[in-house]
Amino acid sequence: MTHTIRKATADDAGRLAALAAVTFPLACPPESTPADIAAHLAATLSEANFQNYLADPGITVLVIDSDGELRGYSMLVDRPPGDPEVAAVLTALPATELSKCYVHPDHHGLGAAAELMQASISEASAAGANGIWLGVNSQNAKAIRFYEKSGFRKVGTKSFTLGSTVEHDFVMERALPTPQRELAADALKSPL
Repeated sequence: MTHTIRKATADDAGRLAALAAVTFPLACPPESTPADIAAHLAATLSEANFQNYLADPGITVLVIDSDGELRGYSMLVDRPPGDPEVAAVLTALPATELSKCYVHPDHHGLGAAAELMQASISEASAAGANGIWLGVNSQNAKAIRFYEKSGFRKVGTKSFTLGSTVEHDFVMERALPTPQRELAADALKSPL
């Protein structure tokens, strides 16, 4: 199965909402109720919300496009964190938030998530960020392992409201390669 990773367009909003309806519940804690999940989908991951995200110049949405079918997406938010708990623990500034990173379950285990993560990291770095951060539910061991393998480390915690429930998330951060950092690393490798 061939696929490409590309920036989403306004035409993708409906397909992104449909994909989010499949992928978001997979990241929720087992005790999450269908009503809380549905409320979150309606409040933040609807077609109208995706249209707004895609029109926002501070947000970049990348998609895995497999022959016209969207099989994964990530959302990068390029602005300072609004949550004081997050702002207090980030060290690689300015930082971009990896707000969402989901792959359709049919593509799990095929390397698509790693490709999407690498594309997201490259996009944030190219936009001038020194770091990238995310929030992940503290009970989502599979996602935490994936993020750690992708170079993220736990730096703090934050709260996340899912419908009528307050969930507890880890804040994870990763420094990004920048031209200056790469030049410094190359200089350290070079014999004098």
